[in-house]
Amino acid sequence: MSLIPFSSQLIADVGISLGDEGKGRLIPEVADELRGTRAAVSVVLKVNGGANSGHTAGGIKLNLLPAGVVVRDAAHLCIGAGVVADPRKIWWETKPLELKGHAILSRLLIDERTMVSDFTHRLLDLATEDYRVKVLGEEPRGSTGRGITPAYLDEVGQQQITFSDFLAGPNFFARKLAQRADRALRTLQHVYRVSPETFAGFFDQLSVAEKRANTEAIELGVFTADEFDFAKFRGTAPFTLNLDALTATYWAAGTALAKNIGEVRELILREFQAGHTIIGEFGQAYWLDKRHGYSPNVTASHTYTPEFFESAGIPVQRIHTFGVAKAYDTKVGTHTFLTQIDDAHPLAIKLKQIEFGTSTGRQRMVGWFDAVEKGDALRYGGFQDVMINKSDALTHHGEWHGDLLICTSYQDAAGKIYHHVPRNEAVRKTLRPVYTQHPGWTEDISLVRHFADLPQNAQRYVAAMMKATFDVAYEGTTWPSAEKLPNLRYLGVGPEPSQIIKDVPATADLVKLA
Repeated sequence: MSLIPFSSQLIADVGISLGDEGKGRLIPEVADELRGTRAAVSVVLKVNGGANSGHTAGGIKLNLLPAGVVVRDAAHLCIGAGVVADPRKIWWETKPLELKGHAILSRLLIDERTMVSDFTHRLLDLATEDYRVKVLGEEPRGSTGRGITPAYLDEVGQQQITFSDFLAGPNFFARKLAQRADRALRTLQHVYRVSPETFAGFFDQLSVAEKRANTEAIELGVFTADEFDFAKFRGTAPFTLNLDALTATYWAAGTALAKNIGEVRELILREFQAGHTIIGEFGQAYWLDKRHGYSPNVTASHTYTPEFFESAGIPVQRIHTFGVAKAYDTKVGTHTFLTQIDDAHPLAIKLKQIEFGTSTGRQRMVGWFDAVEKGDALRYGGFQDVMINKSDALTHHGEWHGDLLICTSYQDAAGKIYHHVPRNEAVRKTLRPVYTQHPGWTEDISLVRHFADLPQNAQRYVAAMMKATFDVAYEGTTWPSAEKLPNLRYLGVGPEPSQIIKDVPATADLVKLA
């Protein structure tokens, strides 16, 4: 079957779970589909978040740079105004990739309104976790320690530093950074009540983590280990910083990017008017949105389609949204996880061998496919196309040989059925999933490239995921006409770029298999 044309030159690549859905691999697929047409992809825009959003594309792990890095004929890689970006992190990602032959600086444009995050935000990030555990007696939230939430706090507090400040004089930047550092140190000592010993340990903790994250760059000789030693920013007394070193380091990193700082909105309007496609790459997912998710287990940015326009700085208009999911669910941190599989379950053991966070390396929890969350993302957030990844991971193997479960609703102790995710977290924590059962399969599907060649049970499971999602999305209403139903455009059957099925039947036909 031929793929249905996209409904807009603007495409949003969003997650419909809690992140880690494999959104990065969508971008080269869309680029391949449009290559050679007038609407070829010319811009990949990082829309939100910062170095906390890990994406893997073409076998390359990325945090801050857009996954369009691997689309060599995409002329522009943009970082939008909705992003918080540490200029040093841009260099830490860029230099090793350029050494490997990826053209980045020649394509990179950072919006001058993009907010600058720095080392002080990372200290605040660790201090928040320390306060949560030691003072409040709560579980650790599981932050990446990249300073993302504190950076966004500067925005809402009207105290942000933006990349445009690197185009002003050094004295202006130095004054704003000194004010930021003073606020951070006072907050660490007097609000979060961090001990002097813990404060001193933060520098070592961040150094160890960053050296580990940049092991390859060190081994390649792109950077020395000293580059990632944050002890140079430690002051001579507790709750002080070497402000001269901090200022000089960040001023040098930011001004070295001066040629890459400019008007993203103007570029996008120009490319749009030329008929080209712009992909907005989102970090995290619908249920991690700071407004629509469940605090404190959310990120600090907006993670769904509307943020495309705020970050790009262009008028709201028609946009084509891709909802990306996995054939099962994963979560990290302290989330309420209604469909979590017991760690001793054979499938959980199998899946946890491959489920680690791209940004942090943390072990992910695993669970059954929650169609209630996906259906709500469709009902309230909207999407036109779907990509489901990692269906191959569910294949029977070793001790794993049981039925697959799909959560189609929730139920409380009194037997009341919930067809949508309740906004009250206290209520949600009391609910239990209602499942449907689906036979699994033993055949290796990683080499399959056509939907018709999948084993019947795999076809039926895929159909059941889609049908359950739509049953939730349109519960209490009539399903849209066949041509208006979102389609499963891509089905991942392995981690490699080639392991994609692109001829899934149209939704109206697919759901009949369920």
